[in-house]
Amino acid sequence: MCFMAYCPYVPPHEFNLDFPHLMLRYRVAEQKAGKIPFGQRHLTKTDRNGKLAAMAPGLCNWASDRGNGMTRPLLEKTAEVHRDAALPKFHGRTFALRDKNEPPQVNREAPGFGRKAVLYATCFVNYNNPDIGMAARAVLAHNGVETRVVYPQCCGMPQLEQGDIAKVAESARQISEELLRHVDEGFDVIALVPSCALMLKFEWPLILPHEVNVKRLSQATFDMSEYVVDIAKKEGLAEGLKPLPGGVALHLACHARAQNMGPKAAEMLRLIPEADLQVVERCSGHGGSWGIMKDNFEAALKVGRTAARQAGTSGKAFVASECPLAGEHILQGIERLKADNKVEVTQAEHPIELLARAYGLV
Repeated sequence: MCFMAYCPYVPPHEFNLDFPHLMLRYRVAEQKAGKIPFGQRHLTKTDRNGKLAAMAPGLCNWASDRGNGMTRPLLEKTAEVHRDAALPKFHGRTFALRDKNEPPQVNREAPGFGRKAVLYATCFVNYNNPDIGMAARAVLAHNGVETRVVYPQCCGMPQLEQGDIAKVAESARQISEELLRHVDEGFDVIALVPSCALMLKFEWPLILPHEVNVKRLSQATFDMSEYVVDIAKKEGLAEGLKPLPGGVALHLACHARAQNMGPKAAEMLRLIPEADLQVVERCSGHGGSWGIMKDNFEAALKVGRTAARQAGTSGKAFVASECPLAGEHILQGIERLKADNKVEVTQAEHPIELLARAYGLV
């Protein structure tokens, strides 16, 4: 779970325990011993799963729906995924495909005109939530940024969770080679979700410390919110932002906090006029794929109860998280709240979607 919220032995404690990498060493040992369960191994094959699901997204989403009393018990039995855990939806028109068919118009009058950025689509945005990518692309185009959408493959975060370091290293070498072609043309690199930004910036260089390409890419990579704040500070944002009525309860994702860049999503949303923001800094309880497993789901909701309560009783019109999986998990926690004043929200949005909404772009 989120060591920054709960573990007492991390800095500034004198033990200075690197808890995430301690757990990673344990997972590596489990992986080498063949102890990773069948279901968990196949859940990490995000590119395979996404490509197959894109062929029949309606059928896949029907089968994975929480209300499906026929398929969800079967999924629980075969893959050990709890029948009540919300699962990401799949899309036939991936983000990469939508980008190809719907090119944006770059605002040449924006203060940031002249910037160029590659959007590393990430497996989640590409297959499960293209709207995040489209919102990011729209905000950047409005702010004068030329974009390219690139998705060679998954960054390997799911494999890192399972201790498959060799697979992560392979992904790092292949993706860094592809993305650096664009960096050499003057493009920055933006990862659309914080887990993937953390991989490109920090985890890959730890796994491959002597790989020049990996180091170069880490230095050229931005988190999505970080990049917008950078534009705001250096050139200024394009005009057109309007207030968001009702305010926002914003969950700061652990993988964003681990990037040591400050609360950039909060900084970004405070650029909206009359910003009404409540920041939630507690663990969502999701823990990657951990929180959807049969043996963990109820514990995950319990761990995330404080975050769900803070967001659910905030009185805000919007609930947002930089991590889409954490956002969905918080919504499930809100569903279970016994509170008369809990908010009525059906979707947790990415902060960049809210910025696009404030611009009137979506």
